[in-house]
Amino acid sequence: MKELIIHTVTVFMGFFAIMNPIANTPIFLSLTADEDRETVRSIAFRSVLIAFIIVAVVAISGKLIFSLFGITLYALRVTGGILVFLIGFHMLFGDTSHQQTKEKAKSPAQQKAALSIAVSPLAMPILAGPGTIATAMNFATTGGFNETLVTIVSFGVLCIVTYLLFLFGDRIVKAVGPSALSVVTKMMGLILAVIGVQMLLEGIAEAIKTGFF
Repeated sequence: MKELIIHTVTVFMGFFAIMNPIANTPIFLSLTADEDRETVRSIAFRSVLIAFIIVAVVAISGKLIFSLFGITLYALRVTGGILVFLIGFHMLFGDTSHQQTKEKAKSPAQQKAALSIAVSPLAMPILAGPGTIATAMNFATTGGFNETLVTIVSFGVLCIVTYLLFLFGDRIVKAVGPSALSVVTKMMGLILAVIGVQMLLEGIAEAIKTGFF
């Protein structure tokens, strides 16, 4: 029971760090700045729902994907570890893929199709990007049914938190301030970098244990 609780906290914090709903809130506000309240609510709901569906499918079918493509768990951990580390590294030094996505999202075509931003760039790659997907597969495939359920439920709770942050984001940004948000982003980047190194080390250790090297 204790191990399951620790695993649940680890999964939630891992998802929280890599999805970073606090830092994503200003991005959401900028993408929906010209929309009415009802449209903003609809975009927020659709984006978290689509992100949840993506992660849930990946968590459930992760092992099937492994068997179809002949992917080993330690290969995923090594690759996912490197990917998560790089995301954390860029966040730590202020060069985030989220910022790049934000710049791309300012095209006239995306502004005209308001609801389409719920799919891209919000659901993918901001909420359910490659790092999130790799993390979900890693957590879900480390055990049995309980681990998969914990992964899905943890991400579901985080999606609810993200939805609420998106709805009340304007108040939060005014209360916290841009400087505090920058500090939070860098802290999340550090946590991500550590998680990435941990995943990488576990993947290498498992590869050595199975006689790959």
